[in-house]
Amino acid sequence: MSVDVQLRFGSEAITEYSKANQEPAWFLEKRLAGLKAAGELPLPALEKTKIDKWNTTGFDPFQPAAKIASAHELSELVKGQIDVDSVKNLVVQKNASAVFHAVTDELKAQGVIFTPLADALQNHGELVQKYMYQVVAPDEHKLSALHAAVVNGGVFLYIPKNVEVEVPLQVVYEVAGDHALLCPHVLIVAEANSKVTYVDTYVSGEGKNMVANSIVEVFVGAGASVQVASVRSLSADVHDYSFRRATVDRDGKMEWILGEMNDGNTVANNTTILKGTGSNASTKSISIGTGSQRQNLTSQVQHIGTHSESDMVSKAVMTGEAVSILNGITKIEKGAEKANGVQAENILMLSEKARGDANPILLIDEDDVKAGHAASVGRFSEESIYYLMSRGISRQDAERLIILGFLDPVVSEIPVEEVRNKLRQALERKLG
Repeated sequence: MSVDVQLRFGSEAITEYSKANQEPAWFLEKRLAGLKAAGELPLPALEKTKIDKWNTTGFDPFQPAAKIASAHELSELVKGQIDVDSVKNLVVQKNASAVFHAVTDELKAQGVIFTPLADALQNHGELVQKYMYQVVAPDEHKLSALHAAVVNGGVFLYIPKNVEVEVPLQVVYEVAGDHALLCPHVLIVAEANSKVTYVDTYVSGEGKNMVANSIVEVFVGAGASVQVASVRSLSADVHDYSFRRATVDRDGKMEWILGEMNDGNTVANNTTILKGTGSNASTKSISIGTGSQRQNLTSQVQHIGTHSESDMVSKAVMTGEAVSILNGITKIEKGAEKANGVQAENILMLSEKARGDANPILLIDEDDVKAGHAASVGRFSEESIYYLMSRGISRQDAERLIILGFLDPVVSEIPVEEVRNKLRQALERKLG
């Protein structure tokens, strides 16, 4: 049953799925409210990008997948994203099922919760309810409402006060099959003075008309530090919509490292709300546009707390007839004294037919602050090409080295070696 039909008759199917997964009553209420809102709300308004003809509803939301007992039984596609022999804390989701979950006793003993969302709803329902949909509301637009209605997985990560998790926690999301949907909700809660690194990878198998609609909510407590790294390598048969948002308390730190390596049309919005005094946000993202791909990628920071700081760097490489819109928005609210926000958007053009728009935006309502932005859209420096060729390097290899050097300041920040290597492979693949 497609969501086009479910928007008229879908409450029965959603209720059946919710009860089969033993979800609490409040969560089913959220689902049904989201279903109703999806029929009434408009699509999100995006800068210079129309998505009304993109696939936003043509999917079957609850396609199951079989669970497995060992990481060695994972699909080759998933095993290619991880070190099967060394990874200890891992969740793998395929379509509407968490197919694998492993967590160490050491992590459990620290009071850390790292579990599929479905399990968290059953075993930690009150804690999930306290935070879920607090920074990304279901009624913001049609896509967030649809997400609330048919969310089919995700992860709950909770780090208690004063606990520092030393190893990155990994998740792999896979979508495969005609009209399949990947709709995870990631909820990360880091209590005061805690520390954690979360890394996820999105991949796709064979299938047509697939959709990914994901939401990430992060709560960074006072003095806590959260690092989120995400690499999305979905095929041209997947329309991908992601909305990530974090709220940061006093002296907390939020770091985003994002690799947008999709081949299909993509919308990504990444927002950090610096609520507390001395709070800090860092966002580093890279993307490559190929073929006739369309991308709309927004990084945003809202300064509310005094002495808050933010740094955003977005880099894109454009080939073929691809179109990419890079939006950087720094918003400093009235009262956010001594705030400091800087941003840079840089686009490297490799094709005359490609189009890249870099849009740095500063919105400042306070006098005693610092803010700056930079943007560039251009081609190779012929002097750099000539220099490398004079050392015996072919022009093709010289261009490749310049591109990789352009993107590597972000790639090198990925905290897991296997994911970092896979991102470099994705770069090589997309650049041919």
